[in-house]
Amino acid sequence: MYIVTGGAGFIGSNLVKALNTKSSEPVVVVDDLTDGHKFSNLADLAIADYLDKDEFADLMESNSDYLQDVKAVFHQGACSATTEWDGRFMMENNYAYSRELLHICLEHKVPFVYASSAAVYGASRSFVEESANELPLNVYGYSKLLFDQYVRRVALGAESQVVGLRYFNVYGPREQHKGSMASVAFHFNEQLRKDGEVRLFEGSAGYGNGEQERDFVYVEDICAVNLWFLEHPEQSGIFNVGTGRAQPFNDVANAVIAWHKRGAIRYVPFPAGLKEAYQSYTEADLSALRGAGCDIEFRSVEAGVKAYMDALSAV
Repeated sequence: MYIVTGGAGFIGSNLVKALNTKSSEPVVVVDDLTDGHKFSNLADLAIADYLDKDEFADLMESNSDYLQDVKAVFHQGACSATTEWDGRFMMENNYAYSRELLHICLEHKVPFVYASSAAVYGASRSFVEESANELPLNVYGYSKLLFDQYVRRVALGAESQVVGLRYFNVYGPREQHKGSMASVAFHFNEQLRKDGEVRLFEGSAGYGNGEQERDFVYVEDICAVNLWFLEHPEQSGIFNVGTGRAQPFNDVANAVIAWHKRGAIRYVPFPAGLKEAYQSYTEADLSALRGAGCDIEFRSVEAGVKAYMDALSAV
């Protein structure tokens, strides 16, 4: 049995789909369906059970027999809103809950693969998994960094596998519920369909219009990395997961326009309140991931956006 926390969310539901494809092993989804719109991410998936996130933590603590059948916990659940500034809420969801699950998995020697984030790097220009490069710009990034630091202190020498995956800018199917936090590829597609144009920020931090660069990574490639670690339980650590290649937002917009064969780009003023907490550049250093032996190939923006648009058109 596999357990996926945040299994009704964007990356979590794609991971459940990948696990369904990989084997007939039952998958248990853990989530908080206060936002009931997320049900649609589960409707076409095979799940053995659904548990509320609080119910799951209690069950893990009180019933050790339950864990005997668990082959791995993929902890994808978190508040991922980079614009959320309620620090107490963020730390309860992203740090304290993760710490609780970690200790339960360590105690019972259950492999624990969790979602970290490139937000831990903030304004850094170096994206190597080292403390000197970790300079988060928002409380979301800090909550992820604090848990990574905790893992480094208490878990990386453990008998069972513990893996933290620092996702860069993920896009792809099953993110429609995320609203403003959905990927730019999603928003560009919606804008073009409704208005015939896509809107990008004007230049900032020395970058030209739409030329801020991110490491955009397709969600299916993210899932493939998760499954690679499942197959390599001897590997533990904290690893970047991105393409290793920064591309400008203009590339994403042009890929959406190319798929639709119509549309134009319009640049809009950069919001003043966002500038101080905005990453204008990210690019995953994949040395640690490749050093661990992970040979998953990552799609370019052009290939990934085409796959995404194809998937959206098929719904």
